[in-house]
Amino acid sequence: MQNGLAIEARGLFKAFDGKTAVDGIDIAVPQGSIYGILGPNGAGKTTTLRILLGIIDPDEGDRTLLGHHRPLEAAGLVGYLPEERGLYPAMTARESIAFMGALRGLPLDIGRRRAEGMLADNGLGDYVNKPIKSLSKGMAQTVQLFGTIVHRPKLIVLDEPFSGLDAINQGRLENLIREEAAAGATVIFSTHVIAHAERLCERIAIIAGGKVRFEGKVSDARDRLRPQVRLKTRSAAGPWRAALPAEAVIEDGAWHFELPKEGIEPLLKSLIEGGAGIEELSIERPGLHDAFVAIAGAAAARQMEESQAGDAA
Repeated sequence: MQNGLAIEARGLFKAFDGKTAVDGIDIAVPQGSIYGILGPNGAGKTTTLRILLGIIDPDEGDRTLLGHHRPLEAAGLVGYLPEERGLYPAMTARESIAFMGALRGLPLDIGRRRAEGMLADNGLGDYVNKPIKSLSKGMAQTVQLFGTIVHRPKLIVLDEPFSGLDAINQGRLENLIREEAAAGATVIFSTHVIAHAERLCERIAIIAGGKVRFEGKVSDARDRLRPQVRLKTRSAAGPWRAALPAEAVIEDGAWHFELPKEGIEPLLKSLIEGGAGIEELSIERPGLHDAFVAIAGAAAARQMEESQAGDAA
């Protein structure tokens, strides 16, 4: 990992039964970062993660994982939470976590001790000896997440980890992801919920239709759109009106328009000298949702919203 990347992929292509699932994907995940793969269901996120992990091979392209050109060679250094959850219903929470750690080479006695600590630290100490079948869906998913990281992997890969969790457990998961990254792990997760990526990630890949539409910093994605100005004046007309951009529109008693390229200062001068009487003036930077629409298109954004509605149902 001399290049400072935990994962690097170039030109990944994969088709199933003649249907393209992943089409020329390039990804670079810095060590120690929280990296999001953002896109609607069916965009190719899961296939991409499985290729990166070596679970399936690409038809074309190369990938490197933790310095290994054969990703499975680094399996013991990886924690992977698949989208399809699965635990043994009769196994206790502690044994489930320890068992998953043992699959990655962690001795069972160490796994059991760590499991007890993880459960206690997260308010689940009373459930150490409870069978999985007696836990709520959110608790069971939390147990599986603990099993994913109990061996303290260098790379944590989570496929739609927030799906099916209520708001409280989503917040706990976000905190856990931050803690793991702060401890030195690299975290990569897929999601169709823009808010999670915006809160957690410095870098993202936006995927739609099996293609990467954007890869880079969240701030760079947002910077593709100009900030929006909201202006409310006491005066309804006057010479200052000529200073407003041609595309300015008035809604709810205020003017709305893109921040001029020359900045706000020339406009402010014209407003003051023209007697506009500024009552309100705000500049709002576009959010990641706005950037996603601009990059991936309105149809992909609608698919994301539909997926979120399905989660809520």
